[in-house]
Amino acid sequence: NVNENLAMRTLAMACLLLAWWGAATAASDVYPARPMRLIVGVPPGGTTDIVARLVAARLSDRFGRAVVVDNRSGASGILAIQLVVNSQPDGHTLLISGSSITAIGSLYAKVPFDVAKDLVPVAFVATSAFVLVAHPSLQVTTLRDFFAYVKARPEGIHFAASSPGTIQHLSGEMLKRMTGINLNYVPYKGTGAVMPDLLAGRVPVAFENVVTMRPHVLGGALRGLGVTSTTRSAVLPDVPTIAESGVSGFQANGRFTIFAHSRTPPQIVERLNNEVSGFIKETEFRDRLIAQGAEPVNAKPAELKTAVAAEIAQWGKVIREAGLRIE
Repeated sequence: NVNENLAMRTLAMACLLLAWWGAATAASDVYPARPMRLIVGVPPGGTTDIVARLVAARLSDRFGRAVVVDNRSGASGILAIQLVVNSQPDGHTLLISGSSITAIGSLYAKVPFDVAKDLVPVAFVATSAFVLVAHPSLQVTTLRDFFAYVKARPEGIHFAASSPGTIQHLSGEMLKRMTGINLNYVPYKGTGAVMPDLLAGRVPVAFENVVTMRPHVLGGALRGLGVTSTTRSAVLPDVPTIAESGVSGFQANGRFTIFAHSRTPPQIVERLNNEVSGFIKETEFRDRLIAQGAEPVNAKPAELKTAVAAEIAQWGKVIREAGLRIE
């Protein structure tokens, strides 16, 4: 009868759920079962790559399994993300990315995934500030001087930053909208490409990583006008934040986050988070991060989802208001 059929279906469903739970628990008990890959969407040598290699070494030590860094640069990180989205959801293929990952869905008209739905954030590793620097020929020494200088020129001035959609680029777009100044973006293929034109004064200002800019600011080749973080950077402690220089609410941190496939069993996500949280507290690991201008940061999986969702909303708003779109 109907009731018996319903009861049988309910029992069958319960058995399937128990079987899945048992399989997931068993998988997490033996995790990792084989070598792991940590995908990085940038070439070797940059800050994200350096952080990835520090993380891979620590995970390898803790798990007793090889953790291989796999650099898959191209298409603003889309290729690297797709590798993880298309991988088995068992925690053996992970992604480490800067905050630009949270802008991809808004910036590109077509991407073969949804970061919020297809990936799950496993752990934060560190945050890193950027700094707005000016060539001395601009003859400004503070951010307020800079605003006055640009406002006196309705045609605006050029600012340099890495590829479209990077947090460096979006920081400039956000500053432009929050202050009403006219900044014209000049894209470059990475920080290395920015530096010759910036140091020669061919492009007057740039948003770039605090560590990269530090020797040039301290040596007088460039002037640090403001850092993008909510608090001053330990790397350039004498440079005020953009927020404290009169742009209330301005914030643009680069955040290094580890992601896994969204269907990764929660026990594995929790274990990865615990392992990363453990080595982030180690003095040697923290010191090596700080040397790269990255400040260690920790959070549980539920907090990670909230923070990533907030960044997606923040950069989506900036991109829409700026009319940025890549077809």
